[in-house]
Amino acid sequence: MPEVWLRGYINGIPPLLQPVAHAILQAQEEVSAEMRDFPENLLWERPGGVASVGFHLQHLAGVLDRLFTYAQGKSLNEAQRRALAAEGVPNPDIRSADLVQAFTRQVTRAVEQLRNIEEFTLTDPRGVGREQLPSTVLGLLVHAAEHTQRHVGQLLVTVRVQRGT
Repeated sequence: MPEVWLRGYINGIPPLLQPVAHAILQAQEEVSAEMRDFPENLLWERPGGVASVGFHLQHLAGVLDRLFTYAQGKSLNEAQRRALAAEGVPNPDIRSADLVQAFTRQVTRAVEQLRNIEEFTLTDPRGVGREQLPSTVLGLLVHAAEHTQRHVGQLLVTVRVQRGT
C-alpha cells in the first residue's frame, strides 16, 4: 500500500490541512507496525545514551496533545503538565502496547480536531507555553506534524538497533 499522502484526500479535512493529517496518520501506521512484538524489557533502555523507546512513545502522544491544545488557543491543564513531566521516566507498569494505543488515540483526536478547523483561522495568532511565544494555528499544526515525524524516525532507528536488525 502506498504511504498515506499518496492515498488521496482524507474526507472532512480542509485542503490546507491535508498534509498535516497525512503526516500524523503515516506516523501512527509506522509506529504500530514497528512496535509489533517489541520486547518489553527493552522499553526503557537507552542504547548508546539515546532516548528510550518508551520516551518516544510517550512524547509522540504528548506533543500532539500539547501542540493541538495550543492551536485551540488554550493553555495546558494539570494532567498535561504531569504527563510532560513523566515522559521518559521508566515505569515498569507501562507496557509498549499501552503507549502505542495512547498514541493511536491521540492521532484519532488530532484528526478529528483537524476536521473542525476553519481554514480562515489558520493565520490566527497563538501563544505557546508559559511564555506565550508567538505562533499561529497553522504554525502549530505543521510543527506538530513535523515534530511527530522526527520522533517517529528516531523511534524506528532505536527499535531496530534494540532488535539487532
